[in-house]
Amino acid sequence: MSLPTLAIVGRPNVGKSTIFNRIVGTRQAIVEDTPGVTRDRLYGRGTWLAREFAVIDTGGIDLGDEPLMQQITEQAEIAMDEADVILFLVNVENGVTDADEHVAQILYRTDKPVILAVNKVDNIERRNEVFDFYSLGFGEPLPLSGTHGIGLGDVLDAVFAKFPDDDDQDEDDSIKFSFIGRPNVGKSSLVNAILGENRVIVSPMEGTTRDAIDTKFTANDQEFTMIDTAGLRKRGKVYEATEKYSVLRAMRAIDRSDVVLMVLNAEEGIREQDKRVAGYAHEAGRAIIIVVNKWDTLSKDTHTMADFENLIRQEFVYLDYAPIVFVSAKTGQRLQNLPPMIMTAAENQSRRIQSSVLNEVLNDALAVTPTPTVNGKRLRIYYMTQVAIKPPTFVVFVNNPDLLHFSYQRFLINQLRDTFDFSGTPIHLIARNRQ
Repeated sequence: MSLPTLAIVGRPNVGKSTIFNRIVGTRQAIVEDTPGVTRDRLYGRGTWLAREFAVIDTGGIDLGDEPLMQQITEQAEIAMDEADVILFLVNVENGVTDADEHVAQILYRTDKPVILAVNKVDNIERRNEVFDFYSLGFGEPLPLSGTHGIGLGDVLDAVFAKFPDDDDQDEDDSIKFSFIGRPNVGKSSLVNAILGENRVIVSPMEGTTRDAIDTKFTANDQEFTMIDTAGLRKRGKVYEATEKYSVLRAMRAIDRSDVVLMVLNAEEGIREQDKRVAGYAHEAGRAIIIVVNKWDTLSKDTHTMADFENLIRQEFVYLDYAPIVFVSAKTGQRLQNLPPMIMTAAENQSRRIQSSVLNEVLNDALAVTPTPTVNGKRLRIYYMTQVAIKPPTFVVFVNNPDLLHFSYQRFLINQLRDTFDFSGTPIHLIARNRQ
């Protein structure tokens, strides 16, 4: 299910990043002791009233050396394209400025709900100054202190009142997947090639509260929904080639996907932006397939494929579970392998294992490699159970969670992979005190 999305918009220096950090900073993200697993600062997730939502900090989108007003315009338009609700942030210390009115003029054109919040209201004496912002035309301005967190709950209550209801989203049993990657790696060509081979197109379908168009098709008797990451209405001079913006588009697609196809360009190799986007997909718990496109363009010998695969494994250490396929959108080489690979990855991401079977595997693992001793204290593992799917998530009950070192946690995950087919999907393992 797609997460509802809040975008924070406003002129520079009103505190957008402070509010963004307060919202996403409370979320306990899964941390891995592996390089490359990162989340870009411009996009994050928060939780309010037990409901998760996505947050975009438009201040984190660097559009280059454009004049100030032009950059404000472009960032506001990004928010208008991507958000379900827009948080228009202003600053009580400066009053209503020309730049605030410029943002307001842009936001008048959107059909998205706009919540107006006045930041830096750090004491009760400043609350009367908030009323000046009624002139911007977005109803009651909500006082807020990003520094102290005062008023943030009221702002999020107002935001959630405007988010689309979960009931508004139709049930859909198709497998949802997307192609992600840097510009010019061949995502659009792969989309066109797949639809050319699988001509049974059911219907075009509008993305839920999105402007992108998703496409449904059937292959191998399975219905798929291909999530469009390139169908952006480009207003003004918002370019897909802007690196942070293309990362943002990929992150939005990842959150809506069951399976993510990470596309690399065989001609150009692996770049830092590839790692950033792949790291987000991994951290989000999505099933992942690595697709090396333009394979037809390389001069090859008997070692070329193995060498390229070794390079991928070295650069994406945390994606050792992701299958790799070498394709050509131009010639159609191996494209027929993608639908069954997507089906397998989606199936493995939803796999459930009975607790009795899990604990047989656990006992065998403990017999082969006993638990380590840390500072004279031995880790004791009593029980394992599965608590979630998408991704498969397991809890081990132990005497002291601090004694479960990352290396032994990795050993247990590898034992699960050796016993069950979890190819294509990450596995989360959580240690809890037995008591």
